[in-house]
Amino acid sequence: MKTVQMIFSVVVAVGLWTQAASAQTQPRVPTSQAEISLSFAPLVKEAAPAVVNIYARQIVQSRSPFEGDPFFGNLFRDFGASRPRVQNSLGSGVIVSADGFVVSNYHVIGQADQIRVVLNDRREYEARVLIGDEESDLVILKIDAEDMPHLSLRDSDTVEVGELALAIGNPFGVGQTVSSGIVSGLARSGAVTGNARGYFLQTDAPINPGNSGGALIDVSGQLIGINTSILTRSGGSNGIGFAIPTALVEQFLEQARAGKTTFERPWAGATGQPVDAGLSDGLGLSRPEGVVLTALHRASPLAAAGLRVGDVVVSVAGHPVHSPAEMLFRMSVQGIGRDVDMTFLRDGALRDVRVSLMRPPDDPPRDTYVLSEREVLAGLEVARANPAVLDELGLPLTVDGIVVVDPGPLGRRVGLRTGDVLRRIDRALITAPRDVGPALRRAAPGIAIEAERGGQRLLLRFRT
Repeated sequence: MKTVQMIFSVVVAVGLWTQAASAQTQPRVPTSQAEISLSFAPLVKEAAPAVVNIYARQIVQSRSPFEGDPFFGNLFRDFGASRPRVQNSLGSGVIVSADGFVVSNYHVIGQADQIRVVLNDRREYEARVLIGDEESDLVILKIDAEDMPHLSLRDSDTVEVGELALAIGNPFGVGQTVSSGIVSGLARSGAVTGNARGYFLQTDAPINPGNSGGALIDVSGQLIGINTSILTRSGGSNGIGFAIPTALVEQFLEQARAGKTTFERPWAGATGQPVDAGLSDGLGLSRPEGVVLTALHRASPLAAAGLRVGDVVVSVAGHPVHSPAEMLFRMSVQGIGRDVDMTFLRDGALRDVRVSLMRPPDDPPRDTYVLSEREVLAGLEVARANPAVLDELGLPLTVDGIVVVDPGPLGRRVGLRTGDVLRRIDRALITAPRDVGPALRRAAPGIAIEAERGGQRLLLRFRT
């Protein structure tokens, strides 16, 4: 029995002892009681002070169900009057520099009016948002402090499946907690629970509500990811957690230090789909790999570099890509204004090309127009579709014309939605944003709007 216990202790110690043996070319079995007794305690003691609790507070107005209605709004003016109410959220964050830069999840902060960062030694600081991006689910905060405990960032591209990992955060608000596991997978892409879209590290280290924004560290105490979400049926951890890699965190920090207030990601001007087994046969590929381009905007930097619809992009910056989200991630971590190498397949041959990463061009001019309070559908905001507008609204590259940026309360009531493309108003062709107001006035009181939504024709009729 003692022999079995000793063997078990040695097996466990080998995993914990990996960092101590990293300087040697060949791993070895611990030879002393001190090595067998190694634990995560020194590592946690060093890393934990850089992981903070974040308390976000937002004041919201409870709206009347009749607010904005041109008839019932006046009739029930005092019914369900707006009242301020406080929303609180709790999450975690990681200090990543001595001068007080803090990384967390966007869904922890949201539109908070007040953000409080609390260290594990109970010091508290007010924080301000430098950059927040809902799609990436990352936010960079700044606290006014110096000589702060912080974690160094490891290149997440060097992380391997099977490495030991620790998740540090504040699950369920019980206080700072550490859980251990391994890196279970790399390049997990697509939609994950929460707001994040993109590319993730997967871990089985338990992550629970409140851990969001906390640190995922390796056995040397370096940050490898920001814990963001889990897959669960019960609401608790089932051993499938996701972390945003530090490669993207570094790009956020770079833009925050440069004074950016919104995260700028390169525009591909392309749509694509993963190559599966069936598609690889149709394309004449030896095995499923890469992303096949299904559409290219005429202003796309990929098109400018010579790529065409039907080409299969297999790597970006030397890293293989297997989904559009992974391809965009590889472009995003390079940053706007830089060139990136891409390898693609065409006619069965591998080719290399260099692509200049750019913002979506705001050309032709969007000519944004907002209808005034005296006009029909007051508050309706429209603009000319161009790459920048399409990117902001998440519309397909093929959309062209005058699009609804914000329908406003009245436009929303008659059935308009953000992203609708206005074609005609009472038979008058809409070719410019400023055509909308006059066309509505001429058509009143009985108005018919022809529009497109998701490629489908839409007819809205109403009276003013």
